[in-house]
Amino acid sequence: MRFVRTAVLAVALTALLAPTTAHAAPAAHAAPGDTVALPVQDALAQLLVRTEDRTGYVRTAFKHWVDADKDGCNTRAEVLKAEAVIAPEQINRCSLIGGAWYSPYDDRYIEGPTGLDIDHLVPLAEAWDSGASAWSAAEREAYANDLGDDRALIAVSAASNRSKADQDPSTWLPPAAGYRCQYATDWVADKTRWGLSIDTAEQTALTDVLAGCPDAPVTVTLAR
Repeated sequence: MRFVRTAVLAVALTALLAPTTAHAAPAAHAAPGDTVALPVQDALAQLLVRTEDRTGYVRTAFKHWVDADKDGCNTRAEVLKAEAVIAPEQINRCSLIGGAWYSPYDDRYIEGPTGLDIDHLVPLAEAWDSGASAWSAAEREAYANDLGDDRALIAVSAASNRSKADQDPSTWLPPAAGYRCQYATDWVADKTRWGLSIDTAEQTALTDVLAGCPDAPVTVTLAR
């Protein structure tokens, strides 16, 4: 399930993520800001495969949740507002009360925001392992608060998010089997958007999942 978000990043982050030329092109020959469109199997084949390295990782290297547009709602709240199936009441600038959400990882409806986590589809530690260790602090902040692509951040049950933790698809897939094609496709799209690599186990797991899925087209605006 995907929802249109009205939240935008502030100038410091949108400058990094703003699209320029939209065209269908292989990701390997596109530049940051370009939009690429290709079948998910082709997108997976274009991801760089290399050994991951978590040396030096600390979660605080990715500043979040920020209120990028200074409207009183931080990134977590923006995602909750955008993905609610029953809108919560907003009080005191951005305290959210009530509302309901659908958690696709475990096929559950959840009432109220307290039972939800905002998941980085590709976890912060996984992003670090896959190339973000070499990024600037501003790039890591932009990644951790990416409202520019609906696939990057997703409201899910706290239980499912904590079960996933920092695992990639080689060791964790959504308990809701019917969501796994979407999950694998979105994972490939998010790694394409940010120019992140995959390791061999991750490549095998994604290949295995996607072998049983439609070779769906993915359209991605490159952040890097």
